[in-house]
Amino acid sequence: MALTDLIDIELAVPNPGELQEFWNRRGLATTGTGRLGTPERASQIRLTESDYRHVSQMRIATETQEDLVQISNSLTALGAQVELGDGWLESIDPLIGHSVRVEVARNAPLEQAPSREVNAPGKMIRQNRRSEAAVSEWTPKPRRLGHVVFGSTDTKASVDYYVNGLGFRISDRLPEVEATFLRCSTDHHNMLILPAPVPCMNHYALELEDFDAVGLRGIEVVKERPDASVYGIGRHVVGSNVFWYLLDPAGGMFEFFADMDQITDDDLWDLEIRREDWDPFTIATYESGTSKMDFFLPADIDDIASGRERAGL
Repeated sequence: MALTDLIDIELAVPNPGELQEFWNRRGLATTGTGRLGTPERASQIRLTESDYRHVSQMRIATETQEDLVQISNSLTALGAQVELGDGWLESIDPLIGHSVRVEVARNAPLEQAPSREVNAPGKMIRQNRRSEAAVSEWTPKPRRLGHVVFGSTDTKASVDYYVNGLGFRISDRLPEVEATFLRCSTDHHNMLILPAPVPCMNHYALELEDFDAVGLRGIEVVKERPDASVYGIGRHVVGSNVFWYLLDPAGGMFEFFADMDQITDDDLWDLEIRREDWDPFTIATYESGTSKMDFFLPADIDDIASGRERAGL
């Protein structure tokens, strides 16, 4: 796979300062003007101002300049806009409208988190002390941006652009709802394309260590804003990740996730594990609640439609 990773996204929102402070409280550091990251990866989310909420750019890593030339040729064959430079390529998503920048780069590897003492049947590791998760002795921080989900008015054309143009791989599909999971790394998905009446971002996702970390950070958001929870906690069937979907102050949905399926052998996955016969309503296990909004459509879709019209998109 020529593509190696999702580097970051640029979020355009009406009040970027408010969103920056929100993520500072969640554990992301301000690493530059309008830039949020971690000690390992300085740029994970970039913030800019706009009168409506959307992703304005997504950056992806690849291995060589030769990869960029090949991607440029593939995009040109599809009729997409492309600008090629030394170590970078930039294209405009023809359906959704954001910039896609591919760079010869590699994300810094993540250090393994210290092991926590967890008891299990026949395995009593933590003795005579409480769980650090239970007594809040542990403050987990987001480790990285994992994926972003877009709504498209033409899912087939969008998938064609990312797969046959940029070189993403398909992991799984939900054909009844026209949903396609795409990857540019070993993650099961770094992107999901869904149908939508207006091109939009459905949500973005940040990885935490495990179920406890998702719970601790998620409940912190809910304590700050009781109506922030959208869907969770649960575990997805497709991708297998633990999830909790919440709302940020800009009205955007984000996901805290952990334990995503990893695909290290594309051929094995594509031939033996990949599926296209999922029941679209079997998306999660042990999640008894229901979404407070249409999970597949942002609540502020009318504002997004108006903003895109003002922007001439």
